Amino acid sequence: MEGTNPVNKKLSAALSGGAVLVLALTGLTGCSSEDNSDDKANDWAKKVCDQVQPQLKNIESANTSIQEATADNSTPEDVQKTDSAAFQKISDAYAALGKAVNNAGAPPVENGAKTQKEAVAELNGTSKAYAELRAKVDELDTKDQAKFADGLKGVADDLEKLSQSGDDALKKLQSGDVGQAMAKQTGCQRPSGAGPASASPGA
Repeated sequence: MEGTNPVNKKLSAALSGGAVLVLALTGLTGCSSEDNSDDKANDWAKKVCDQVQPQLKNIESANTSIQEATADNSTPEDVQKTDSAAFQKISDAYAALGKAVNNAGAPPVENGAKTQKEAVAELNGTSKAYAELRAKVDELDTKDQAKFADGLKGVADDLEKLSQSGDDALKKLQSGDVGQAMAKQTGCQRPSGAGPASASPGA
């Protein structure tokens, strides 16, 4: 769809960058050690990582659906419906991740309870932000293509800001022994075939 197509591609690229936030939780630091993680760290990591994989897949599939909606023959209605559903799916995924971290209890590290609380707050905040993006998409005027493309650009800009937002608590959560334990859990690794997050150099 001419006019909207480039904007939705920008939306898709920004969405890829949004995956950085959840990948901060996955322990993909490449510094795992076979000996440094004790049983408590491994047990905690397993509780979280068992819940991470399905949510990573949901985020990847939502990104894919937005990419597919960039086709030139996509109508504003198609794009709106697809993007709205994708944002809701991502919002639900982050909410589920927040619940997983919350239910796992405090990680066995110094100030574990504080680290857990901050990570849960970040995940829930991100979930809320994607829900707000969905509401913005739902309000766009699909009858006027120029207005729709302009509105979609605003959503893409908001998404780009969101993808660049701080994830300090999640980075802290996956540092040290707990991070090493998470790195060894298959559930905390990106789904097979998942492409790199395009807006996240060095991630």
